[in-house]
Amino acid sequence: MSTRKQRKAQGKAHLQRIIDLCRTVEERGIDPFLVETDDVLKTIREYFPEWGDPEERCLDAEALHELASTIKLQSEWVKHRSTSLYTDPFLIEEKLQRLPKEEIAAIFLKSWRPIVEFEQLSPNSFMEAIRYWQSLAPINERWQRSESLRIQTETTTREELLDQQIIAEREFSQKLETFWEELKQEAKAEGKIEYWSFIGAPTYRETVRRAYLTSFLITYGYATLEIDWLEEIIHIKPFTIPVPTIGKKQAISLPIPITIEDWQRWREGVKT
Repeated sequence: MSTRKQRKAQGKAHLQRIIDLCRTVEERGIDPFLVETDDVLKTIREYFPEWGDPEERCLDAEALHELASTIKLQSEWVKHRSTSLYTDPFLIEEKLQRLPKEEIAAIFLKSWRPIVEFEQLSPNSFMEAIRYWQSLAPINERWQRSESLRIQTETTTREELLDQQIIAEREFSQKLETFWEELKQEAKAEGKIEYWSFIGAPTYRETVRRAYLTSFLITYGYATLEIDWLEEIIHIKPFTIPVPTIGKKQAISLPIPITIEDWQRWREGVKT
């Protein structure tokens, strides 16, 4: 394949990813500002001189159309936030931290609307109570002791308990710490490592286990994800010390499918 054909194939793949990304944002209601419009326009402009066939130009026009739709969504998003008097929660938090306690208490008293609940015994609830007590068995019948069951006890081995997952071979926190150290060693060269390069293992079961542990590393602040939405590449970046995220900022759920087909493609050396 000539260099020009390779560049054309690469350009078409980029345009198709742009189209898929913009459509995903529109169809799933994702934050439209995840699309870096400057980078997308730069990519479209870079490959535009390569197009000559009508099919290629149609693909280029479709990418521009989807990008324009995304920009429209960004405009509507800003308009909605401004008309609804939306204020970023981080700005509110910072402002609250600067206010004296007396002023915060005064604001709370002005906006406080206590909820009052009034309860009373109605004829209907009174009749329900009577029916309940009438349906109960006599006390001498309720307090009858049943004979204890005789159960034959047997011994078991540690291996059997491990096999039945009644006990863990190591505490989960210790296992997570060890896995974190492994991630830091793997990402030591560049400070981060590609997702599948880290979780991939010779067996599918082990790959799923590593993905499971990786999700806990990210949830507990041991690491974070860096996502290139245009190139569809995910990197894992470990922290030198755990950075707690709960309560600090809004968490975004990012499901990453780990199917047997993805694992097989990874094993064959195909980019996943």
